Amino acid sequence: QVQLVESGGGLVQAGDSLRLSCAASGGTLRARAMGWFRQAPGKEREIVAAINWSGGTTYYPKSVSGRFTISRDNAKNTMDLQMGSLKPEDTAVYYCASRRTFDSAVRTSTHEYDYWGQGTQVTVSS
Repeated sequence: QVQLVESGGGLVQAGDSLRLSCAASGGTLRARAMGWFRQAPGKEREIVAAINWSGGTTYYPKSVSGRFTISRDNAKNTMDLQMGSLKPEDTAVYYCASRRTFDSAVRTSTHEYDYWGQGTQVTVSS
C-alpha cells in the first residue's frame, strides 16, 4: 500500500510563506490523483488544493486561490504545497491524500481519497 508522509509545517507570522511536502512510498504517483486538505479545531476537513495524475489540472477553493500552489513530481513520488500570504485563518492540520485513478480528473472531496498522511500542523500568528 501507499504510505504518505507530510513535512514542512510550523509556526509562522501572518504574511509569511511556507512550503509543505508529501513523500510517497510503496508505489508510484503516476496513476494517482493527489490533494491537500486541512482541518481546523471544530471544523470539518476541507479541500485546500488538488491535482490530477499528470499534474496538468489543478483546483483551488476561493479561500486560497492566488495564494497557494500545488505541484507534483511523479519521478520523485513527491507533492508540494507552496503557501504564501498566510493568514491566521489558515491555521490547521494539513493532510496529504491520494487515490488511485483511471482518468485525468481532479478529486476534491474527502470521500474520494483512500490514503492519507498523518498530518502536519501549520500555525499562523497575527
